Amino acid sequence: MKKTGLLTFLFLALILLPGLRSIAQTYKADDILGIWYNGEKTSKLQIYKENNKYFAKIVWLKTPDDSLTGKPRTDNLNPDEKLRQMPLLGLVVLKNFSFDGDNEWEGGTIYDPKNGKTYNCYIKFEAFPNLLKIRGYIGVSLLGRTTYWTKTILL
Repeated sequence: MKKTGLLTFLFLALILLPGLRSIAQTYKADDILGIWYNGEKTSKLQIYKENNKYFAKIVWLKTPDDSLTGKPRTDNLNPDEKLRQMPLLGLVVLKNFSFDGDNEWEGGTIYDPKNGKTYNCYIKFEAFPNLLKIRGYIGVSLLGRTTYWTKTILL
């Protein structure tokens, strides 16, 4: 009998807690500011604010230099040939996000230096204030890919 009660409690907790947490947690526009690891932890990105819009740039790379040339890695997949020699360090990958007042940053784009493409995007916290859900998409958000960034304290 005790096992059944415990299992029922755990089941209800698993179902109700995520919903309660999202209802209870509200965010302010500047809560996303700071340094974040990308999903693979191969780079750190600084989310910053400029003219009431939010942006993110690469501020650290696990592998900063090209293994073939020994020089800093560049944005060699950029569709604009003139920008292919631009260093990845300092590259702005999130652009022009606005806070919607309802726990989401929207209206911006994300650039993926792994394939040289830019996507529409939205950002929101996922369950905890140190985990960002970043969804890049084409057209509608159903046609896209999600990555999760983790907040870091140090650069």
